[in-house]
Amino acid sequence: MKGHDKLSLRASCKYFKKLVDHWSLWRGWTAVLTFRNSSYTRRFWDSLRRRKVTSVVMRNPGAKDWKQLSQELPDLSAVVIEQSAIENLNFGKDFPHLKRLAVRNSDVVLDAHTRPHLEQLTHLSLCDVTFPIKSSFLPFISHLRNLTSLICHNSGTLVEPIWIMESILSYLPKLKHLSLSSKRACVYVPKRPVNEGISSLSSLELIQYSHHFFPVNTMKKVPHLNSLSVFSGDVYQKMSSAGSHLVFLLNKWLQNLPELSKLAVTRGPPVKMYVTSIPATVTSLTLCCSRLSLEDISAISVQLPNLLHLHVDPWPLHLGANVAEIPELFPKLKSLKLRHECVSEKDFPHLHRLQNLEHLEILDSTQHPSHLVGQLQALSNNRFHVASSPSQSDPMLCACIHQVY
Repeated sequence: MKGHDKLSLRASCKYFKKLVDHWSLWRGWTAVLTFRNSSYTRRFWDSLRRRKVTSVVMRNPGAKDWKQLSQELPDLSAVVIEQSAIENLNFGKDFPHLKRLAVRNSDVVLDAHTRPHLEQLTHLSLCDVTFPIKSSFLPFISHLRNLTSLICHNSGTLVEPIWIMESILSYLPKLKHLSLSSKRACVYVPKRPVNEGISSLSSLELIQYSHHFFPVNTMKKVPHLNSLSVFSGDVYQKMSSAGSHLVFLLNKWLQNLPELSKLAVTRGPPVKMYVTSIPATVTSLTLCCSRLSLEDISAISVQLPNLLHLHVDPWPLHLGANVAEIPELFPKLKSLKLRHECVSEKDFPHLHRLQNLEHLEILDSTQHPSHLVGQLQALSNNRFHVASSPSQSDPMLCACIHQVY
């Protein structure tokens, strides 16, 4: 049951209010708090404590709002701060159980004074964050050795992206997921040599902008990578020279990843320009790119005969009769994501021939194609689950990452 459904049920009578407020129904739920207009009442904070809320998003908080949150909900394990100008926040001191921290569109001070209180962090996300002290980030991050996930987008100052990866991977031995943007980097180039060892990183996301590319040897630092996502900005698409360079990079990167199982390319070049470099080990593929022809889809099926999960979202919206070929080209598919606007009513029912399909997600957010879904479920005897809207996203992920999937 979604959050707004629970709140509607709660308002119906006192019995449902008591039932809905039970903490077991709110496990994993994140409260979004906006402090721009006014503060919250005592009754509100009491309700959050009864639900044992451990995750909060704070928007436009002031110093007094931060203090109130730490007093009312000191046991929080996940905090997201958006659009804050409070430079000196005692993250770990105010929230001793904090494990996941995200800061977006804010000015913060990360230095030796905040570090001891954050060494228990396992997830850190920084997006459009300004560091008043230019060189403070790397010494700060090097001591957060329990981090398993790090996201750093458009933060700090310009440096070579390869130094970011080398420095971060050298200092964070437990890191499994790393997401970086090439627009602005968050660390300076270290004066001493970094560790040349091979990282155990399993998931990497690169948000690529045309004016600053990740190096061609990037993947040699992470040969055991299981998941790679590459996203290109809008400006990038308008530059033919940049487009050619990303084709070159994709081919080189993919050739260095023999254990890759998941690949996502968003706003990238046509798949035919790099499909032969995709490792045959890939079982999950996301393509949000220009038009996909039958030739492109056929080339993918030849390169990836064991594909289990496929997400296709071409632009302009156009899949047409190619959808009817998917069951023949990808007979092992267990999950499929697409837009029904890309598909004619005549071709959509052909998806029932996917004998191994377990989940179909229709990405269109404007309308629910109920008659098509009903027809498809009837033809398949309700063999697979059909979802008409994406599942609730992780509040720890910034808007940059939402566009990748």
